Amino acid sequence: MQDHQSAAAGDDAAPAAGAGQGGLEWRDGRVPVSTRFQDPYFSLDHGLDETRQVFLAGNDLPARLRPGFHIAELGFGTGLNALATVAAWRAARAETARDATPPIRFTSFEGFAMSAAQMARALSAFPVLEQDAEVLVRAWEADPHGTIRLEGLELRVIHGDVRDTLPDWSGRADAWFLDGFSPARNPEMWQPELMDEVARHTVPGGSFATYTAAGFVREGLAKAGFAVVRVPGFGRKRHMTRGRLEGQVAHG
Repeated sequence: MQDHQSAAAGDDAAPAAGAGQGGLEWRDGRVPVSTRFQDPYFSLDHGLDETRQVFLAGNDLPARLRPGFHIAELGFGTGLNALATVAAWRAARAETARDATPPIRFTSFEGFAMSAAQMARALSAFPVLEQDAEVLVRAWEADPHGTIRLEGLELRVIHGDVRDTLPDWSGRADAWFLDGFSPARNPEMWQPELMDEVARHTVPGGSFATYTAAGFVREGLAKAGFAVVRVPGFGRKRHMTRGRLEGQVAHG
């Protein structure tokens, strides 16, 4: 499958954060492709548009965003989803004069981190995000484990195998971006036990969205407690999946 960012699970040891992905090749000189999973990090045609449809609209964002809203993500990859989120948040604030303090929070889990140079090369495909991309890359080069602050967003990336790191995380998200590599190529990222952990780290009424409509992924999310819906996908993808954790609906 196509269009997805870096997985946070795998059988081989991940490189140290910031050391860069050894297993990368570049399609058309600009689209990074994981040789480990044989999958691009984002859409070969319209990566930013896909992020907006799948992860933002799939979670009813930016309409639900509010100060302190917490997004969590499986698969940080290039950082494209975080940059698209903060851009959408700023645009929504400008239209509605919403308060921007405290910032929204964005926690991502990443097992195979890019170097700052690799990230900069990948994000150069999206000039509309250039200013935030430069801030992200500089902060990533300085300390990929630290808190990265963009205007309106506070970002933290948790490095390591998500099967180990997510159970130990103390947070709970209002919305999840499930953006590991294709379930067919990286099934460890989509196992029912991990979907249980996603649910356990979601507020009541919180949401998820993902590009995949694989049956075992939908089944795992449903068994974890989400009300799961298959909806039209982006571009050549016939379907994607979204849902809400059953229980009291989250405000926002």
